[in-house]
Amino acid sequence: MPARFFYRFTSQASLMPVFALPDEHIFPPPHLATREGLLAVGGDLSPGRLLLAYRHGIFPWYSEGDPILWWSPDPRMVLYPHEFRASKSLGKTLRRQRYQVTFDTAFDQVIRNCGRLRTENGEGTWITPEMEAAYIHLHTLGYAHSVEAWHEGGLVGGLYGIALGCIFFGESMFSTMSDASKVCLYHLIAYLLENQFHLVDCQVPTDHLARMGARNIPRKTFMAQLKNALGCSFRKGFWKS
Repeated sequence: MPARFFYRFTSQASLMPVFALPDEHIFPPPHLATREGLLAVGGDLSPGRLLLAYRHGIFPWYSEGDPILWWSPDPRMVLYPHEFRASKSLGKTLRRQRYQVTFDTAFDQVIRNCGRLRTENGEGTWITPEMEAAYIHLHTLGYAHSVEAWHEGGLVGGLYGIALGCIFFGESMFSTMSDASKVCLYHLIAYLLENQFHLVDCQVPTDHLARMGARNIPRKTFMAQLKNALGCSFRKGFWKS
């Protein structure tokens, strides 16, 4: 790795070094990330670079107008499929069979809704047009997948992420009706259990995911489990419900 650095100021106005990526598809070791988890800046969102990043426990996360930022936080939030917990309210929703659930039938709509609703809610979004196009490309290549919830013919919830080996890297979810995204997650977990996936990478901690069984683990532990999960052979391509 060339000894080049990109410098940024933290909120405390202290100078922190971050690696600037060369044109070559290469990343510095994740343990060199800053305390916040920021590892590198620059590069592109080509399929080769994105897949290399995920295989090394790194993911892009930045706002429109900013350079591409690459992260590897410590600790890492993960969800082991067998530890998933469905709330009582979700159980009631599932028994009512309110939603029709599909896989990989509306990936474009799911990722666009994830970004649009976050923006409309004033939360801001990392799903820039560039990110959207990159993940849609990964979907056409059979690496990125979506789960959709439908009600009376309309898309009311969904989630998307990337599958490599026996690990699913969750990216985002959205819902316009009660529990719609949770129903998608329930069906995703069922699919992952059926196909012997080891874990779901949730990336950063949230109370929402913690209530459903996700927990933090040290980055070192995550990297070891990632390596093991990538050793599994799982056919890429479109998923069927």
